[in-house]
Amino acid sequence: MTALSIRRDRRRRIKAEINVVPYIDVMLVLLVVFMVTAPLLTLGVDVDLPQSDARSVAAKEVPTVVSVHADGTLAIAVGSGKAETVTPAVLEARVVAIVKQDRQASVFVAGSGEGRYQEVMDVMALLQRANVKRIGLISQPKRADGR
Repeated sequence: MTALSIRRDRRRRIKAEINVVPYIDVMLVLLVVFMVTAPLLTLGVDVDLPQSDARSVAAKEVPTVVSVHADGTLAIAVGSGKAETVTPAVLEARVVAIVKQDRQASVFVAGSGEGRYQEVMDVMALLQRANVKRIGLISQPKRADGR
C-alpha cells in the first residue's frame, strides 16, 4: 500500500455513531408542547344534549316512551296512548308487565333539556332492573337557527 491510499482510508472512514442530539431537541420541544396543551384539554364546554341530527329509528311497533320532565316527574306513554304521570314504583311495575308480554319491547327515554342528567340515568337504571333489553334516548331535531 502506498501512502496515498492510507490517507484516503483515514479521510473516508465511516462513523459508526448516530448523532442523537437533533432527536433530543425535537423530543424536548414536543414535551413542552404537550405540557402546555394538556391542561387546556380538560376544560368543559356547555352543551345542549337533547338536540341532534340523528336519523329516525324505524320501528315495527310504536314503542313505549318514558318522559323525564325538568322538575323530575315521570310520565309513560304506551304505544300511541296518552302519557300519564307516574311514580318510579308504578313505572317499574308497568314496564315489567310490558316486558313479560314482549321480551324484545323497546323503551325510549325522553329527557328534558333543562332537567338533570342524573334523573335520566336513574330511569335507565330502573328500566335495566325491569329487564328491558332495548333502551333508547329521544332527542329533538336541531332547529334551523342552530339552537
